[in-house]
Amino acid sequence: MYRVLTCLTTEHDWRLVVLAGTICWLASAVAISLFHRARASSGRTRAVWIGLDAAVGGCGIWATHFVAMLAYDPGANAGYSISITSLSLVFAITIVAIGLCIALSSARQSVIALGGAVIGGGVAAMHYTGMAALELPAFIVWSPGIVAASIVFGSLFAAMALLVAVRRDNPVHTVAATGLLTVAIVSHHFTAMGAVTLVPDPTLGSDGLSISPTALSFLTAVAAFALLGLSLLASMIDRRAKSELHQQKVLLDTALDNMSQGLSMFDADGRILLYNDRYAEMMGRTGIDLQGRLLLDVLRQQKALGRWDGDPDQFVASVIAEARAGNSVTRTVSRNGRSIRVVDQPMKGGGWVATFEDITEWQAVQEQISHMARHDALTNLPNRTLFREQLEKALRLVRRSDQLAVLCLDLDHFKDINDSLGHPVGDALLREVARRLGECVTEHDTVARLGGDEFAIVQFCSDCEPSAVAMLASHVVEKVSAPYEIAGHQLVIGVSIGISLAPEDGKNPDELLKKADLALYRAKEDGRGTYRFFETGMDARAQARRLLELDLRAALQRGEFEVYYQPIRDVAKDVVVAFEALVRWNHSLRGMISPVNFIPLAEETGLIVPLGDWVLRQACMDAAGWSQDVGVAVNLSPVQFKNLNLVASVKDALSASGLPAHRLELEITESVLLQNTEATLSVLHELRGFGVKISLDDFGTGYSSLSYLRSFPFDKIKIDRSFVSELATREDSMAIVRAVTGLGKSLGIVTTAEGVETDAQFDLLRQEGCTQAQGYLFSRPRPAADVENMLIQPRQRLIA
Repeated sequence: MYRVLTCLTTEHDWRLVVLAGTICWLASAVAISLFHRARASSGRTRAVWIGLDAAVGGCGIWATHFVAMLAYDPGANAGYSISITSLSLVFAITIVAIGLCIALSSARQSVIALGGAVIGGGVAAMHYTGMAALELPAFIVWSPGIVAASIVFGSLFAAMALLVAVRRDNPVHTVAATGLLTVAIVSHHFTAMGAVTLVPDPTLGSDGLSISPTALSFLTAVAAFALLGLSLLASMIDRRAKSELHQQKVLLDTALDNMSQGLSMFDADGRILLYNDRYAEMMGRTGIDLQGRLLLDVLRQQKALGRWDGDPDQFVASVIAEARAGNSVTRTVSRNGRSIRVVDQPMKGGGWVATFEDITEWQAVQEQISHMARHDALTNLPNRTLFREQLEKALRLVRRSDQLAVLCLDLDHFKDINDSLGHPVGDALLREVARRLGECVTEHDTVARLGGDEFAIVQFCSDCEPSAVAMLASHVVEKVSAPYEIAGHQLVIGVSIGISLAPEDGKNPDELLKKADLALYRAKEDGRGTYRFFETGMDARAQARRLLELDLRAALQRGEFEVYYQPIRDVAKDVVVAFEALVRWNHSLRGMISPVNFIPLAEETGLIVPLGDWVLRQACMDAAGWSQDVGVAVNLSPVQFKNLNLVASVKDALSASGLPAHRLELEITESVLLQNTEATLSVLHELRGFGVKISLDDFGTGYSSLSYLRSFPFDKIKIDRSFVSELATREDSMAIVRAVTGLGKSLGIVTTAEGVETDAQFDLLRQEGCTQAQGYLFSRPRPAADVENMLIQPRQRLIA
């Protein structure tokens, strides 16, 4: 070491030593910068960067050596062999290129260090080749130990320089790597110069192909300027590349930081190459150093912290295998109560890109949409779609010893409540019914709302008696029929139930529902508020009803309907004052069909509207031709009041027939007023406005008849036949008739008693002051052709 220091302090010109160090530093800085560029690129671009880096590094080593040799004073005139000097430059560039190729061939530190050591060997090869080019009258004697030390210094510091450079591309690591590479070159040169001992020999001299120190100074200056030029060019290229790279990095970072998705990129070994903060946040990996780490190590760390379930080795091996196979994989994981969809997309050359999307809200929306599509919005019960699915599932699970029943439910009188009190009350009532139905069944059963006031139940009973279905139906009737307290109203409804059983009545949903519907219809026919099981004959009755409906639709076109008339007599004068128009159906094949059989069917199917219009027009036409100006009464169905053209139909009938409006009397029932009080009263006032009389039929049978008399000034009230029939035998019936007739007198309203069949009834009505009477005592309903006879002949004393 003392020999090296002595050589450096006494045999060198310090000014040129500093210059050599400056050139070395500049060349090292550019070489490290170009090494970073080469490492960040691939293919042909990497080869270009390696070539430029080798040229700059080799020239820097060569210039450093010969500038330092100019600073060396050997004590005699010296020259330099041109060929060997040139060869030293070739050695420097070539070996540096080999070292760079080795260092960039792998990411392993041992390979990088080997590449750096080769570069250090290149420094040594250049130096000792350059020293062999020295020509002076003296022998050079080398100190082997110092020579070995110089080679070790160069290789060691060069290896360290590349290891520091690959750790991170930032100013701190770049300056440190530049300093280490400079130290590698300078320490080797001056240590090697310390190994030199000159032994004078006048016989030695130049061979004629040598170059003088002056010429060498010029060449070195040229080489230095070339180095500076290359350095400047490389610096400009590097600056431009760094600027473009920085812009791309800024754009990439901005895009990554503003993504709603998490993103990470992995190499073929599962090492994290790139990720954004959203990824770390979503996967619970904030506060963990992820860059450059193996995914396997990260997952093992998380498992140790209790943040990962499963086997990290198995998971990572599976992901890498899928990526190598080129398969795109989608999976859903749960993190911190959130659902995250992960998509692994393989990359060319190995590795994969993983995207992470929080789908918690999306899943909730999808579940809500699915729930809404399969459940009733009002009651949250399964709707028809889900009910059918669950029925199919129950049918698949049923065994020979099991019992499955389908119960179709229809609420009785719900429509009247919904129309009179409004939809909010009706909706609240449906929700309460749904709650009560839920209390009637077990967890094995299903309650559904099929629409409107229709509900259904699937009862699944394992190894139980058939009577269990009847017990359930009875319990439902009792539970639903109990009074309700809704919005200050006490409401009472009933329920009718039709029941079909599997497999006796069917083995598929459609068949079971159809037969339960038939049984439901039978329960309604039998008085409502009860349940009926399906029976074989029900299908035949339903078929007959469908045929009757088809005939009913065609009856108007075939002209099968007739209008019959029953007289209404003035009690005091005992004369006919009006006729009630009653429709009759004279079927071409089946003969006369009772109104009891076809009027309810016409109301259910809506055919009552065209049929009622026809009766109205025909009655007006008939009445206009009568010899006396008596009135004609026409019944209006509640269904007709839903028709917006009702007023226009009445006007058209009067206009077409020429019948004065005061001779037309329209009879309505309380159920008409239950529909929509304000709208109904508006129509009634409009009809009254152009002279038509309005009569309230079946008075006394409803619970709010008196309130109707106060809400609308009726021209007539008709006492229901149920009171008249027991007039002579029951005091309460007599009291009701007396009250109604007294009410009529007080309000100035005509009272008409229906169903008068005996002289005793007629005499009592006369005594109580009843205004009018009609019934079999006077005449049965008869065709229009008999009206004139009924007008002129006295009443017949017939007892029904």
